[in-house]
Amino acid sequence: MNYMKNPFSLEGKVALVTGACYGIGYAIAKALAQAGAEAIIFNARNKENIDKALEDYSRDGIRAKGYICDVTDEAAVQKMVAEATEEFGHIDILVNNAGIIKRIPMHEMAREEFQQVIDIDLVGPFICSKAVLPQMMERREGKIINICSMMSELGRETVSAYAAAKGGLKMLTRNICSEYGEYNIQCNAIGPGYIATPQTAPLRETQPDGSRHPFDSFICAKTPAGRWLNPDELGGPAVFLASHASDAVNGHILYVDGGILAYIGKQPK
Repeated sequence: MNYMKNPFSLEGKVALVTGACYGIGYAIAKALAQAGAEAIIFNARNKENIDKALEDYSRDGIRAKGYICDVTDEAAVQKMVAEATEEFGHIDILVNNAGIIKRIPMHEMAREEFQQVIDIDLVGPFICSKAVLPQMMERREGKIINICSMMSELGRETVSAYAAAKGGLKMLTRNICSEYGEYNIQCNAIGPGYIATPQTAPLRETQPDGSRHPFDSFICAKTPAGRWLNPDELGGPAVFLASHASDAVNGHILYVDGGILAYIGKQPK
């Protein structure tokens, strides 16, 4: 295949990044735009989040279109994809970023709570991928990036539903690769480590006695980099997996975790 002069360029590409109102999703969307993506399509479940995100995209000079859409509602997703395709002509890149986590001991977790996590974190990517695959097959080109997790490989207390969903998403990634690779569609995943976002800020706050939060100490001791990661550090891997530079990479889970999965952790003093 002939590469462009810059195989990392996303010039002329249109990307759908689910849940890209803030945090990891917004950081990835911003990186795709900075790499040349023509437009960013994103969704949220309420207008307030859409409007706030559009202000942020506008501030950063990014052409974006937001849709009120729940990724677990197949009819709504199909409608969003159809309307976005009509406006922008095509969707070249899908990033399945929308997700939730519920930290509840498994023996205390209601079936409905478990199901909600599975529906958003695993069924949602299935629905969104299904919606964009026909046009990618027709054009014989497309990139799907699933946001997995270290919990695609590891277990931990209170995250049974999340680990089950993210483990399933890892295998969905590999199966999309297996089923649609012949159409020149690449499906890969990013597995973020522990990311410094407003949502995790309470876990990094200095304690009243001046000590570090126990979870902060735990994460830094388990990470060879010795720190939490920044959302922007996921941008480069996302651009790689969205670009022609990764045309021979398919079914791969790229863990961006500061080395946690390679490390047994510091020996206690």
